[in-house]
Amino acid sequence: MVVTRRLLMTVVGLVSLLVYLVAAYVGYILLLPVWNSRPSPVMAALAILGTAITLGVLNYWAATARLKRSLDAVELPRARAPEVYRRLDALVGQMDVETPTLLLAELPVPNAFAIGGGAGAIVLDRRLFQLLSAAEFEALLGHELAHLETRDALVQTVAYSIVQTLVGLIGLVLFPIIVLAGGIARSLALLRGDPSSWSRTWLGRTQRYSLQVVAGLGFAVTLVILGYSRRRELAADDRAVEITENPVALARTLAKIEQASKPEPGLLRQLYVHSESDSEFSRLLSTHPPMDERIQRLQERAQ
Repeated sequence: MVVTRRLLMTVVGLVSLLVYLVAAYVGYILLLPVWNSRPSPVMAALAILGTAITLGVLNYWAATARLKRSLDAVELPRARAPEVYRRLDALVGQMDVETPTLLLAELPVPNAFAIGGGAGAIVLDRRLFQLLSAAEFEALLGHELAHLETRDALVQTVAYSIVQTLVGLIGLVLFPIIVLAGGIARSLALLRGDPSSWSRTWLGRTQRYSLQVVAGLGFAVTLVILGYSRRRELAADDRAVEITENPVALARTLAKIEQASKPEPGLLRQLYVHSESDSEFSRLLSTHPPMDERIQRLQERAQ
């Protein structure tokens, strides 16, 4: 029985090894013409960069359109809120941004966020009109206009597309190595009569390390993008203070929204200003800096 099992594993191992070697050879033959006709490194880099930017822009506009449809928001007429528009026009006059559309929506929490490029739009929860004073509302508008002024959402989406494309290319290059190394390691382990030993061989470790490299790059990209998002939030706070010259108003705005916000998990959660868990790991995975940090920065500026 033992001899039969060992013989069976040997046959399976030989067949598996043959299959992987043939697959590697066929892949080499198919890729050789592509490699020989490859463009120059500069042209290849430009083509990859151009494709990533185009896909990022298309994805951004498509996501923005889907978001607008999902909000069921209505435009706020000037006649209904002349004071809001007076302050909005004054802010726009001091900034490099077109007048955005003000949209009213029933958001899960009292909040606001900017969407779209160019003139764009600022989505406002209806409860903000009862929650904030005129000066606080102006500070909030200044913060959202700062995001539109520097096209933060578009830049983040395109940057993510570029880096994601580069990581994908690295994964594509490593994929044959991962498959071949793992396949040969498993085949040799079967030939030795110890199928579970494949992961301890240098080929098995090569496969594991390659997978870890791809996963690590993906996680690192996520951290970089989230870190950039947090920096842009602080920059928008600074720009709003620069325009309104009222850091106290923005600090009070954030504090009031913080107190009123209990966000539920969902598609829009990352667009809201809210507190995150105090753990360092959760802060690394947050799109916004901790609220207490933002309020403290504004209070220090006021002093």
